[in-house]
Amino acid sequence: MATSSLSGNFSVLRHSETQSRSLLLLGGSSVKLFRSKHEASTCHGARVAAAVPRASAPEVAVVEKGREKVRVLKLGLICGGPSAERGISLNSARSVLDHLQGDDLHVSCYYIDCNLNAFAISSAQVYSNTPADFDFKLESLAQSFQTLSDLAKHLATAVDIVFPVIHGQFGEDGGIQELLEKYNVPFVGTGSKECCQAFDKHKASLELRKHGFITVPSFLVQGYETDKSELSEWFKKHQLDPDLGKVVVKPTRGGSSIGVGVAYGVNDSLVKANEIMSEGIDKKVLIEIFLEGGNEFTAIVLDVGSDLDSFPVVLLPTEVELQFRGANDVKENDAIFNYRRKYLPTQQVAYHTPPRFPLDVIENIRKGASLLFQRLCLQDFARIDGWFLPNSSSKLSPFSQSEFGRTESGAIIFTDINMISGMEQTSFLFQQASKVGFSHTNILRSIIHHACLRFPNLASVSGISGQLPSRSKSLQRNKSFSRREGTRKVFVIFGGNTSERQVSLMSGTNVWLNLLAFHDLEVTPCLLSPTSECASSIDMGKKADDVMNRTVWSLPYSLVLRHTTEEVLDACMEAIEPEHAAITSELRKKVMNDLMEGLKDHNWFTGFDIADDLPVKFSLRQWIKLAKEVQATVFIAVHGGIGEDGTLQSLLDAEGVPYTGPGAMASKICMDKVATSVALKHLANSGVLTINKDVRQKDDLSNKPINDTWHDLTRKLQCQTLCVKPAKDGCSTGVARLCCPEDLAIYVKALEDCLLRIPPNCLSKAHGMIEMPNPPPEHLIFEPFIETDEIIVTSKFEDATGHGLTWKGHSRWVEITVGVIGKRGSMHSLSPSVTVKESGDILSLEEKFQGGTGINLTPPPLSIMSENALKRCKQHIELIANTLQLEGFSRIDAFVNVDSGEVLIIEVNTVPGMTPSTVLIHQALVEQPPLYPHQFFRKLLDLASERSM
Repeated sequence: MATSSLSGNFSVLRHSETQSRSLLLLGGSSVKLFRSKHEASTCHGARVAAAVPRASAPEVAVVEKGREKVRVLKLGLICGGPSAERGISLNSARSVLDHLQGDDLHVSCYYIDCNLNAFAISSAQVYSNTPADFDFKLESLAQSFQTLSDLAKHLATAVDIVFPVIHGQFGEDGGIQELLEKYNVPFVGTGSKECCQAFDKHKASLELRKHGFITVPSFLVQGYETDKSELSEWFKKHQLDPDLGKVVVKPTRGGSSIGVGVAYGVNDSLVKANEIMSEGIDKKVLIEIFLEGGNEFTAIVLDVGSDLDSFPVVLLPTEVELQFRGANDVKENDAIFNYRRKYLPTQQVAYHTPPRFPLDVIENIRKGASLLFQRLCLQDFARIDGWFLPNSSSKLSPFSQSEFGRTESGAIIFTDINMISGMEQTSFLFQQASKVGFSHTNILRSIIHHACLRFPNLASVSGISGQLPSRSKSLQRNKSFSRREGTRKVFVIFGGNTSERQVSLMSGTNVWLNLLAFHDLEVTPCLLSPTSECASSIDMGKKADDVMNRTVWSLPYSLVLRHTTEEVLDACMEAIEPEHAAITSELRKKVMNDLMEGLKDHNWFTGFDIADDLPVKFSLRQWIKLAKEVQATVFIAVHGGIGEDGTLQSLLDAEGVPYTGPGAMASKICMDKVATSVALKHLANSGVLTINKDVRQKDDLSNKPINDTWHDLTRKLQCQTLCVKPAKDGCSTGVARLCCPEDLAIYVKALEDCLLRIPPNCLSKAHGMIEMPNPPPEHLIFEPFIETDEIIVTSKFEDATGHGLTWKGHSRWVEITVGVIGKRGSMHSLSPSVTVKESGDILSLEEKFQGGTGINLTPPPLSIMSENALKRCKQHIELIANTLQLEGFSRIDAFVNVDSGEVLIIEVNTVPGMTPSTVLIHQALVEQPPLYPHQFFRKLLDLASERSM
């Protein structure tokens, strides 16, 4: 693998072997949709200029492949933007970068900040958790452009085609498209005029109604002086109580989640509409009736036509189900599919692909979305959201016979059109594409190749066949395991039954996808199935026999791309259920038939590369035996529980199966926060300090008076404010700041009631959502709460020393997290990251693991910590790692004194988060030379193999 870096524009060249594949042709028929000449000219008028050859086109790059010379396509990837979705845009760009790079396709990265300033950035910055990680230091790290016009002029000569992945404003409203059209820069996706119309929910609704689609009745609010009587009349017209009628309030020109809320009655509706406008989200607001009893869905549309002949094919739609799990969950009467539910793995939402709708409804959703795509003159791909309203639940006005969306089973309504769908690893685009045979790389290359067809100077690119990575293989219990010459097997295991299992799914998925880039590896994703949720944490599989009988599923490609481990497990059960499997198979074939009707005409399409494999069920005992037989290395991504307490490590050791991360004894010590402190206590004179702890049983907290417990804890720990956390659970689950006895009472009550989460701001000091362990832990640790000075990050900067930071520095302590990597006894500290809390005093689950949220300053800015203090800090971190006999890799969380480099240990994670935005990736990229994600995970795998030798 060759890695090449260039200042400003950064490309990673990944060697991929070309795999010859025959086209997968299926029986069946499909109807091709041709635009009339008039319609084609109307839809494409805005792009005529873009198709004109540019005066100074980019220099054609060519690579030799054997004896054949292949043109290199130079792609400009633009992310960021002014909307609240810019963090998600960064996630999308990261995913596109991961799956597009190859020796025939070079990617250069560009970023537009919230003030519409443009920069050419390195791909290393794309792996930041959030734009705030680097916003304040962009001028010192990136090539800036004086104006957006300067950016466009640069793109016209530097790249062949642009892939905009800006979500929301400036990305989907036609802003970036209009800029590119003006300077004749080819780009992926819909043109500016069409984007502008489709992005505005009010304009799009009017257009859909004009074309005969059923639409949701709505009322447009413009400005603060809305006539209340008009809105009251609208309520009455639609049989809504003007005082209590339930409606949805949303910005007309926002994303599908930002600013969307529920209101009751005319007054509440206007208050919420005014809030949207006053917060600057939008100047116009839509009030729509709330679709009670409806089922939300989303569908990806892929255009596989040629030239001006549009042939939009809708993939298998996804049903979005909001879930509330009994009395233990915090149920919201106003529950909608909001930003948090969309982008953070949570059991409050479940996805079903295909949806659990009648077959005629699914077919009509596909037919309607395809027509809508064509009528609105969309290009290349899009995501269309809507609702299915069963007859029994439909409270809309009677539909006209001419309206599209009427079925025998109910009504279909399309509500949101997303011109640039989210492209995170497990997004709807990749979920739905994988169900019909596309890998991440294949679907992205197909979209880009299709876009190239519109531009004459890119015609030669249509001859490039997509270079696809090696595919993962689902294990088959009773088949021999042939090994490609020179390859070795890797089992990536994730899941489990702790509160961290959803983060584990994200970690395992990321590791698996990155290791697929290596053609000397055969990588299999495996789910450690959750145990029964009614089991207590005492008897949850701690006996050796119980552990060995735990279930492990070997997963096919499409089943990994799910929101939660519960979804993965449900999908496994459905896949092996004959009736459901037969329905899904037929739907899959139908979609693949439709796709091939268009794709067969494109010589760049080399076939579908994801087979319709079945999951395979093993006991943990059988799975470990199989790993030994095929000489597999196990990549452990199971956070907490048996994956991190030494249990799984001991079982693998017993069979001689190599695995990543520390050994059994080190894992066991680090999982126990008290044992970790004891093991490090003797290092106090060496610059390593530990925090006093008091361990209490959950039942004791319930049985003793709260005031007595509070006073006893504060007296013993000699503090006024406490930090409480599970004794043997990692990350931010169940971690809270307690400032008074009342806070302790609320926390204990949440444990007693087995609540899955404590809602924001229930405690005396402001905080975000606190995810709680499930089941509740038997033991809890109380510690003094360590005060650190607030760090404020701004995008206003003066120089490279971090003057975009506001930090008073009174306490001289900051919180850091740092990865360690290497062999036992010689662990190497990566560069620490200063963690910045955006809300409350405890890093939330989102801030640690959800891309697009949370701020990490890597390395620590010189304005906070000097180079000498940083050097001493890293030495102390390495001392901790070697004292605990860590190996492979781990993550250490601590407070550090910015003057002395002394470290106050918080905890050690032997299976740290490995999500796409994990801080470990940021730190690996600071190394010299930088370690990109696929290289980083390969290094961890190689360390495991070397240890076994």
